[in-house]
Amino acid sequence: MSAINNTQTTDSKASKKVLLAAPRGYCAGVDRAVIAVEKALDHYGAPVYVRKQIVHNQFVVETLERRGAIFVEEVDEIPEGAVTIFSAHGVSPAVVQEAQSRNLHTIDATCPLVTKVHKEVQRFDREGYDILLIGHDGHEEVEGTAGEAPHAVQLIDGDEDIENVKIKDPEKVIWLSQTTLSVDETMDTVNKLRKKLPTLQNPPSDDICYATQNRQVAIKKIGAQSDLVIVVGSDNSSNTVRLVEVALDAGAKAAYRVEDERDVKDEWFEGVSTVGVSSGASVPEILVNRVLRDLAERGFNDVETVTTAEEDIQFSLPKELRKDLKASIEKKAAEQAAAKAN
Repeated sequence: MSAINNTQTTDSKASKKVLLAAPRGYCAGVDRAVIAVEKALDHYGAPVYVRKQIVHNQFVVETLERRGAIFVEEVDEIPEGAVTIFSAHGVSPAVVQEAQSRNLHTIDATCPLVTKVHKEVQRFDREGYDILLIGHDGHEEVEGTAGEAPHAVQLIDGDEDIENVKIKDPEKVIWLSQTTLSVDETMDTVNKLRKKLPTLQNPPSDDICYATQNRQVAIKKIGAQSDLVIVVGSDNSSNTVRLVEVALDAGAKAAYRVEDERDVKDEWFEGVSTVGVSSGASVPEILVNRVLRDLAERGFNDVETVTTAEEDIQFSLPKELRKDLKASIEKKAAEQAAAKAN
């Protein structure tokens, strides 16, 4: 980890500094989903339809649109039989069934860590549990997860939901969570739930994804030592919004979310000597680099990377896409062999 100099100085000419969080940006699930759309466009040709935004980043969505991806809200907007990709946030069984009824060629780009939570819902529903899903009402991931067992899942999105919880059997109640929440905020909610339901059980494994946790740990480190924190990401990205909140809780004097460098405002920099920078898990590094260039133009040329974890996780492409790509390779090889034989 890079050492951080905490020494205070009164030298008005002291260099302006950037603390750059690591890890930041793309996680394995986002990388997999974006590559899935790119590979699908290469293999099947445009258009390829995507239900919802493949990931919550406007730059990524617009880039894929220029290549021929068409983003829709629901599968009934997609022509029958078309190639269709489900976003990284996951879908409910009802959406899968509707896609099947329209004979869509579906590719499921749901993040494997979200799929894990779906399977937990299925398991605990089979075992007769009440499932308390901590998450944000209306978020696509929550809708997909709750859709696995709507009769068994109760959404917990605030104190009012905690007060209104009703369960069948106090020995069979468990909490699960949206993968992109603030770790601290989630555990605060769990503690409140447990005061009402002392027998509340924990999930078999942590639902908040490794990337979300790693980025929050990193921004706590830089937030505690920054006058200003800038988080790059879109406003509908839950993990990005949480990073701003975590930075402020960690001691940052100010923290803002920006889509890119065009959102950075002059008035933020009065009296600022240290700027922390990070980005949400669906943000390509090109957008961070643009913000760093903007900061350099403002005199913040000293960039120090603060590393709190190393990430080397990779996920394979969706199985439907792997199958089609393999078949294509085998067909091409057979054609080449036949041509040589002739």
